[in-house]
Amino acid sequence: MQAASPNIPSSAGRNGNGSEQQANIGSHPENRPVEPIIYAKLFLTAVIWGGTFVAGRILAGEVGPFSASFLRFAAASFFLFLFAAKCFGRLPVLERGQFFTVFVLGMTGVFAYNVFFFSGLKTVDAGRASLIIATQPAFIALFSHLFFREPLGSLKVLGIALSISGAFVVLSRGNFSDLLNGGIGAGEIYIFGCVASWVCYSLVGKVAMKRLPPVVAVAYACGMGALCLLPAALFEGVVNDSRHYSLSAWLAVFYLGLFGSAVGFIWYYEGIRSIGLSRAGIFISFVPVSSVALACLLLHEALDASLFAGGVLVVAGVFLTARSPGIPLQAPAFTHPPRR
Repeated sequence: MQAASPNIPSSAGRNGNGSEQQANIGSHPENRPVEPIIYAKLFLTAVIWGGTFVAGRILAGEVGPFSASFLRFAAASFFLFLFAAKCFGRLPVLERGQFFTVFVLGMTGVFAYNVFFFSGLKTVDAGRASLIIATQPAFIALFSHLFFREPLGSLKVLGIALSISGAFVVLSRGNFSDLLNGGIGAGEIYIFGCVASWVCYSLVGKVAMKRLPPVVAVAYACGMGALCLLPAALFEGVVNDSRHYSLSAWLAVFYLGLFGSAVGFIWYYEGIRSIGLSRAGIFISFVPVSSVALACLLLHEALDASLFAGGVLVVAGVFLTARSPGIPLQAPAFTHPPRR
């Protein structure tokens, strides 16, 4: 899922009218000198998030979807709660009216997204899955327009069209008649379930982040999601089966929990604070690129013409959607621009 927000003394977000705001201890992020390490961290964040598809593919081949999701977010929530406590000096307590919102965030962005994620990766290559999931910003922009009347500029419309067209090329492997003849398998449907659940998570998050600091919302959403996953994971046999997991499976859990969900989120937030949401969001375009590259390198997945062509369309669409004013780019693992 495929994350929230840290160090809250400053924030970058969007106001109720959809315009971008930068709050940063006295000056706009874009007007301050930026250390090269910030750009390095943003690039590495894209690589880390690209690697979550490879780690997920490895884990899905050995561990059930509920167990894999629970283990990932049991680890992620631990690190994110520590981070939230560091940001505020203590762990903020939710108000009574915020529990239901956090529950919905946990069920959509953690429970549903990750069960679909690991179920799909049992049969779908990591590279193909990453390109399908990369269409999320396009669908978020589309549904934000439908539900919140956020404007759709020409660049955004073009970005949506390119992303969705690229996804169809990837799905059909270049043969569109396959889509009409039942050529989409259960794995692809699960991966589209990731997209649907993340869109729901993001739309709820637009409302939730007005009253709740993102780092707190995400930490609690991870914890809530992990708690909801626990009964299903126990029924799936996580206690007995975990004794037989391979080293690669445990390394995948560690990678997904610490790097994919915590470190990546923290670094991305630092980038937002330093250079602003619009510029930091551009680095998300590299996530599917790094995922396909890592899948080819580590999993020996083939890069055929349809995957390359569809990937170019998807990445171009993500780039244009991110460059368009009026939409915060949602990243795969709980990334929301911080908001006061």
